[in-house]
Amino acid sequence: MDSLTLDLVISVYSILFGFAGAFFFIAGTVGVLRLPDIFTRLHALTKADNLGLGLILLALLPHAPNLFYGIKLLLLWWLVLLAGATGAHLIAQCALRGNSQDR
Repeated sequence: MDSLTLDLVISVYSILFGFAGAFFFIAGTVGVLRLPDIFTRLHALTKADNLGLGLILLALLPHAPNLFYGIKLLLLWWLVLLAGATGAHLIAQCALRGNSQDR
């Protein structure tokens, strides 16, 4: 496989994963705006946004200049997964205790 074909395959891969990630970001936003209560909104937001970010980072991974930058992208995804889960848990705990404005 020559260089031009390889570049084309990488570009198509990146475009497909980028659009798939953007789709999940939009789906998560629609879920936050349309779902009825705080728990279903949290579920839509955390699941869709984490998957969307993962797909966008997978689209960026072939364009990383070296392995160090690729590992940094994967570490970023892991940290966002951890922070999103922690934040959703804290919001759900406040909602269960009755500190929510959404009820």
